[in-house]
Amino acid sequence: MSARDRLRLAVQKSGRLAEPSRELLARCGLSFRESRDRLFCYGETLPIDLLLVRDDDIPGLLQQGVCDLGIVGRNVLAEALAASESAGENLREWLPLGFGACRLALAVPQEWGFLELRELAGKRIATSYPMLLRRWLEQRGLRAEIVVLSGSVEIAPRLGTADLICDLVSTGATLAANQLREVATVLESEAVLAGPVRPFGDERAALAELLLRRLRGVLEGRASRLVMMRAPVSALAEIERRLPRVSARNVLPLADAHGAVAIQALCGAEPSWAQLEELKRLGVENLLVLPVEKALL
Repeated sequence: MSARDRLRLAVQKSGRLAEPSRELLARCGLSFRESRDRLFCYGETLPIDLLLVRDDDIPGLLQQGVCDLGIVGRNVLAEALAASESAGENLREWLPLGFGACRLALAVPQEWGFLELRELAGKRIATSYPMLLRRWLEQRGLRAEIVVLSGSVEIAPRLGTADLICDLVSTGATLAANQLREVATVLESEAVLAGPVRPFGDERAALAELLLRRLRGVLEGRASRLVMMRAPVSALAEIERRLPRVSARNVLPLADAHGAVAIQALCGAEPSWAQLEELKRLGVENLLVLPVEKALL
């Protein structure tokens, strides 16, 4: 089997996206055999192999053709696309993956009486994402000095190297620990599947489509809930109206109950307690809400 018959997928070797990426691929039915150096994983169930690399290296590896697809933070991909015209022409986000949520945000010292964005004019902003920050400032007609740091961005104001920062925020605990407060969001981020703008012209096209289909099935299943109940047939329309994002349903008559049916509904979100209580008021009985492992609709 040639290299063009196999799909190479780059994922983070270590870090916050590493374990969730491998778990997601396992739920897609993929298993791998790791090389001794733990940098390459050979696909055993499908001809899809893994490259274990640094998150920041994935856009470059995609551009060079070393790998075909990559699971990477949107913040890393967006910075690479903003930094290189050729990257923007060749790479794109294929699919958001629903984990690794964070945001690239501006944060100022807590003692600042910050009120408006125009107060950023002329200030020094420390960041590891200079291209995204520059674009955000330009879109708002703001001019500020960008101080590029590769790490420990949050301590820049205390060291006097910057007035404020632009950095990734998830819980906000790091900002609080450094007496900083968030004032604006530059980019909402999460893990995404990234790949080429142009489709593959060989056997990799079918493999990429198969991977996408399985990823969507797992992601749809995570958000979905199967709702089962016994209900009066006269209340069917009202029941469906109260369920969130019904994508499929089965209605089965019950032989032992006149005017009652069994309903199975696949919902795109979990029903709230208020919605379930409304269903009970419509005469629904034996109401169950179950998680969905996978969904191919």
